[in-house]
Amino acid sequence: MELDLSTVAKALAIGLGAIGPGIGIGLIGAKAMEAIGRNPEATNKILVPMLLACAFAEAIAIYALVIAFSIK
Repeated sequence: MELDLSTVAKALAIGLGAIGPGIGIGLIGAKAMEAIGRNPEATNKILVPMLLACAFAEAIAIYALVIAFSIK
């Protein structure tokens, strides 16, 4: 079975493009849980910025997916 270079490029684009957002979302969640553990009363102040940061990090992964789909 032949392996096209475009297939390898697509796999690398989404694979490498998902590493950063994956690490970022993990760190965001870890630091938010740490902050809530230290100050449970601040949960409402922490949750919204955490969700926004996760959404922005996830957008980077979506951009990598779009690039992977656009490779011909």
